[in-house]
Amino acid sequence: MVTAFAEMLKCHAAPGRVAWIGLRSGRREDVQMPGSAEVSPDGLAGDHAKAGKRAVTLIQAEHLPVIAALAGMDVVKPEQLRRNLVISGINLAALRKAALRVGNAVLQVTGPCPPCSRMEEVLGRGGYNAMRGHGGWYAEVLQPGRVVLGDSVTLLADAE
Repeated sequence: MVTAFAEMLKCHAAPGRVAWIGLRSGRREDVQMPGSAEVSPDGLAGDHAKAGKRAVTLIQAEHLPVIAALAGMDVVKPEQLRRNLVISGINLAALRKAALRVGNAVLQVTGPCPPCSRMEEVLGRGGYNAMRGHGGWYAEVLQPGRVVLGDSVTLLADAE
């Protein structure tokens, strides 16, 4: 029975997609939204992240309308949340500790990326709590590569 459960955990309806890319050259700097980015062990080229378990930040595209609703807004744009990659079509929470092929880079989802107090400033009163549970995920770079808008996001075992 354990094997059946383990197999079920690896099963996703379809691959995900890179829906948005954001680069932050520094803290509080404007977010740049290129069509592609080079991924190195330090994170995305042009971003201020550092190598390690928090090199790249991911957020679920399907959570953006939820965050907007919880913040009392019509729309929340990815650049307001300052994550690196918006991923659609695959449940990031189900991929914790998994290795993912994102474009031709490989990332390992390392843990949840909680919101910061700045969300009160960006989203207004209650913005921090609107983001709780929807703040995204940190990832470590296992294999450098290139990520392009529309690239597939797959569990590494499925991608090989």
